[in-house]
Amino acid sequence: MIEKRMQELVDILNKASYEYHTLDMPTITDQEYDDYYAELVKLETKYPELVRDDSPTHRVGGTVIDDFVKVVHEVPMMSLDDIFNEEEIRDFDERVRKVIPHPTYVCELKIDGLSVSLVYRNGKFVRGATRGDGTTGEDITHNVKTIKSVPLVLPKPLDIEVRGEIYMPKKSFEMLNEKRRAKGEKEFANPRNAAAGSVRQLDSTIAAERNLDTFLYHIPNASDYAVKTQLEALAFMKELKFIVNPNIKHCKNVDEVVKYVMYWQQHRPELPYEIDGVVIKVNDLNDQHTLGFTARVPKWGIAYKFPAEEVLTKLTNIEFCVGRTGKITPRADLTPVHLAGSVISSVTLHNEDYIKEKDIKIGDVVAIHKAGDVIPEVVAVKKERRTGAEIDFKMATHCPICGEKLVRKESESAYFCLNPKCDARKIEGLIHYASRDAMNLDGFGESIVEDFYNKGFLRSIKDYYTLYEHKEDLMELEGFGERSIQKLLTAIEDSKNNSLERLLFGLGIRHVGKKTAHLLAQNYGTMDALMSSTYDALCMIPDIGEIIAQSVVDYFSDDTNKELISDLKAMGMNMEYQGKPKELNEIFNEKTFVLTGTISMPRDTAKERIEHRGGKVTGSVTRATDVVIVGENPGSKYTKAQELGITIWDEQTFINNLNM
Repeated sequence: MIEKRMQELVDILNKASYEYHTLDMPTITDQEYDDYYAELVKLETKYPELVRDDSPTHRVGGTVIDDFVKVVHEVPMMSLDDIFNEEEIRDFDERVRKVIPHPTYVCELKIDGLSVSLVYRNGKFVRGATRGDGTTGEDITHNVKTIKSVPLVLPKPLDIEVRGEIYMPKKSFEMLNEKRRAKGEKEFANPRNAAAGSVRQLDSTIAAERNLDTFLYHIPNASDYAVKTQLEALAFMKELKFIVNPNIKHCKNVDEVVKYVMYWQQHRPELPYEIDGVVIKVNDLNDQHTLGFTARVPKWGIAYKFPAEEVLTKLTNIEFCVGRTGKITPRADLTPVHLAGSVISSVTLHNEDYIKEKDIKIGDVVAIHKAGDVIPEVVAVKKERRTGAEIDFKMATHCPICGEKLVRKESESAYFCLNPKCDARKIEGLIHYASRDAMNLDGFGESIVEDFYNKGFLRSIKDYYTLYEHKEDLMELEGFGERSIQKLLTAIEDSKNNSLERLLFGLGIRHVGKKTAHLLAQNYGTMDALMSSTYDALCMIPDIGEIIAQSVVDYFSDDTNKELISDLKAMGMNMEYQGKPKELNEIFNEKTFVLTGTISMPRDTAKERIEHRGGKVTGSVTRATDVVIVGENPGSKYTKAQELGITIWDEQTFINNLNM
């Protein structure tokens, strides 16, 4: 009898919560809900062995974790490319129609929150994770459970992952800041920061008090559930009792897309939550599969970002910052001003030419905006506001840190400090090495690295790996204890297992960015192979130009750098690429392929296998195309290949050549 009543109460309360938070159609009063809830708490306290997994009492928080556990996403959480005007919307449509003649689109509001992955096993919620770097996120299950709109048990016993956005409604944001003001605490700048800060709390009680909410919009493996379109995916998620944003639109053509975007650009202030744009997706999932991906983003979707807000403020001073390569960057100090939800007090001025082109002077009133709603920049000088007291800009002639004379290199707009012993360069290099896209030394923020450098514990990259010798000294620093120091040391030890491309990027080789580092690691496989490579060999790699090749050769010709690699190797650092190395094949290497028609293997797999052998896959047939691979029911690409006399393979020929 007791168990039956407890089950009845859970069902009543969960139904009421779903109707209130998801449907916005409450069927019982707050007083009734509170009475049922109080009765359930009383019974669960007395009979804890009968507490159900989906009991609403789990949502009050109280779980405290020691640290966030890393989570590897089975399917990477890729971001979308950003566009900023109508012309770019139409360009996107044109690119799609070159592959899909008659596409339709689903337009969704771009919620300004924090991306989240929700995983269910047998219909029960088992894990919530942040996007992180797209491949690896953080486990935030304890906090996601407190969000009332997230079902703890689905109406169907499915194994499924859904993705969406955690956000803080405007009303909750205002209430939160009101409480913080009353306590004399610093207010959050905007709802997105508040949501992100709430989700990254070790104590779930804090998240539970913040009244977070969700919108779900994506199923990574939707076809497993007989879902054929994005519209069907959204409907299926609603059926599973997830909240799906109601303001979606199925657009038959690009004109309808533009109309939808312009409507919400004007009406977004009326929404009870923040949005920063519109997401445009090809509706048909088969069409999405055909369009595929670039190295980093889907080709079937795009994110339109609303025009940046522009504000005026006074430029009070220009200072000079030293980067890890020695590059000197002028930075403007501004009278603090609110811009697109953030307080901006400084902005980069890039280089001397940029300042002269815009005729920027100290004391000017300037217009600033956020490029893509992210990076603040000066867009104009209000010369009509000048008083005559403004001071002309003068480029620094010596490094502001070490005093070394600066050099402006030919064909470059920047000045450089060439002193390898410059403290600023060393600190920036150490910060870069620890960054997320490099060695991902969790906990080593800019201030900690600078502090450790100034105290002599961290002067070069290899010092990270002997930091354990200073454990007792570090624990005496203010703000550090046994646990926090151990966390840093664990992150350092874990980094030894990173794949080669992270180390190459972390070393800070000039002109070698994240993508180039991966390309080098994939092509050479080991650090030793790369170090022994020549300028000519490097230049033969697609996308490695003369400048990058020379920079790599110069770096590994330096005895100091060679000694660093040797030391890191002796300390147990992995020096091998852990991904799948390229197996260059003369049949495929440096040739351009086009796929048309249906073949037995997934198109993404075919593309990967071609690229793995040194080839390149493009979407259209031109005179530069070497081979067209033809499956069943080929399209116009087959006809064009015949007209141009391009080599044509059927699927069996393709497979035979793959296996040679």
